[in-house]
Amino acid sequence: MSGLISFIEMSPASNADAYSWRVVDGELDELLLDLSAVSLDGPRGVGKTTTALQRADTVFKLDDAHALEAIAANPQRLAAAPGLTVIDEWQRFPPSWDIVRRAVDDDRRPGRFILTGSASPSTRPTHSGAGRIVSVRMRPMALAERWWRPIFQEPTVSLSALLAGLRPDIYGQTEAKLDDYVEAITTGGFPGMPHTSRRGTRASLSGYVNRIIDTDFADAGHTVRNPSGLKQWMTAYAAASSSTASYEAIRDAATSGRGDKPSRQATVPYSTTLERLWILDPVPAWAPTRNRLAKLTGGPKHHLADPALAATLLGIDADALLDGQSAGPPIARDGSLLGHLFESLIALNLRVYAQASEASVCHFRKQGNTREIDFIVVRPDDRVVAIETKLSRTVSGKDLRHLDWLRGEIGDDLLDAAVVTTGTSAYRRSDGIAVIPAALLGP
Repeated sequence: MSGLISFIEMSPASNADAYSWRVVDGELDELLLDLSAVSLDGPRGVGKTTTALQRADTVFKLDDAHALEAIAANPQRLAAAPGLTVIDEWQRFPPSWDIVRRAVDDDRRPGRFILTGSASPSTRPTHSGAGRIVSVRMRPMALAERWWRPIFQEPTVSLSALLAGLRPDIYGQTEAKLDDYVEAITTGGFPGMPHTSRRGTRASLSGYVNRIIDTDFADAGHTVRNPSGLKQWMTAYAAASSSTASYEAIRDAATSGRGDKPSRQATVPYSTTLERLWILDPVPAWAPTRNRLAKLTGGPKHHLADPALAATLLGIDADALLDGQSAGPPIARDGSLLGHLFESLIALNLRVYAQASEASVCHFRKQGNTREIDFIVVRPDDRVVAIETKLSRTVSGKDLRHLDWLRGEIGDDLLDAAVVTTGTSAYRRSDGIAVIPAALLGP
């Protein structure tokens, strides 16, 4: 369980003004020991600036009009400051990327720059920065990082240990219940939003969505001619959370199948711009290279950056989800809306934790839906941990049949297998499959 020790020891203090340690902090500190420049990317409001400032000697906040004007007049100031320089919202001045790249070419000392960005720039840098600037993704807070809900702060099961293939002991108890997970789904993992009242959180999340439509699209270089159409499309995408619905199906759902639906050409910029803003975060299909698994489907599973954005777009609250209600335009799904949003919550957590172990997260589905596994966590050597989600306190053999099948197909390339639940106890079954309450899974 060594993968958890440093994380727990660095948990945030009770002081509300104290910095709340994030899983990505460990990645940044390790990378900056060797690399000159790191780009910290992610949607607005996830804490990129606050995290970068913990290491900064000099800061340029380019979302400030006066600072931007001063840098535009003398760009080389970005590379001249001593110590570690943070260039915040660098995409506001795209030449800053090339300035940093050239500075790294001239001086490869580690720990010189962190660039933070809430969008890919509309004007691409002249050079990709490959080999000079390494990108690190920052997502909303995983459950173990949410200091305002201490019930989620004591993980006992390490994803890194599962990825090591050690078949570690699985143990731990949690008091987290279904209500807590639904609250986590609907309030989200944005650290700067209010978390003391549901109404305040709903208002902040609604404002966040409206800002994407009213401001962020234009800042990203795309003029929205039909804001209501964009919001309808985003709502249909939210309804498709944790599904592989085609973009044509999403477009149909956004317009209720009307004959006057917008053309595909009109909606393609919606998805591309939202990806540039880091708002769409689809999980790709697993394409194994070490094993010959035939007839796999290649479509991604749809996820927004945080399931709270999906709940906000769909206009559904915690009580309605607990009552089993659905919302939004019709999208074919296997199971309840709550089940799909719970899977989306686990997707967020797994991606935060897997990234810390240099692993990626995919999903697995065979044509005809004869075999499906919610998540395949892939090491750089293509060996995997397979994970199912279950919106239940208990599991049965039937729930694990696809994990058993995959073990038979790929043998030792399956490092471990688990099902993530809403139960109270973590343990390993006699068949070797781990059962892990979501609150007890950590990096």
